Amino acid sequence: MFSRILVPVDLSDRNRAAIDAAAELARASSGTALLLHVIEEIEDVPPGELEDFYAGLRKRADRTLEGLRKHLDKAGVTVEAQVRMGKRGPEIVRCAEEERCDLVVLRSHVLAAKEPMRGIGTVSHQVALAAGCPVLLVR
Repeated sequence: MFSRILVPVDLSDRNRAAIDAAAELARASSGTALLLHVIEEIEDVPPGELEDFYAGLRKRADRTLEGLRKHLDKAGVTVEAQVRMGKRGPEIVRCAEEERCDLVVLRSHVLAAKEPMRGIGTVSHQVALAAGCPVLLVR
């Protein structure tokens, strides 16, 4: 059903449920999971000024994605990984389009009943509204 599943991740352990859901869907359809980490660029900083800082973030992201790749490999899932720079929401949507993904699976927090509007504008909300393919939000 889904042959190419995009799984945006940050570098925390909070992504496990979304990763496991994507793995199950990819296995069921003999599809591929594409892990994506977006390094958020700091605005209004001259080019080159933060090269070492970004290099450190990229190194950490590469290590984390390699660990996740091994986890998915063991689960029998074909997996790819990418690190990109930019704004998280738009970059996730762009990646889904460029890589021809037919599903995006990402984590989303539960909205507080007393403040439901607080979740408007989150990355998961942006992706859910802007992606050209189905989006599965995992809580």
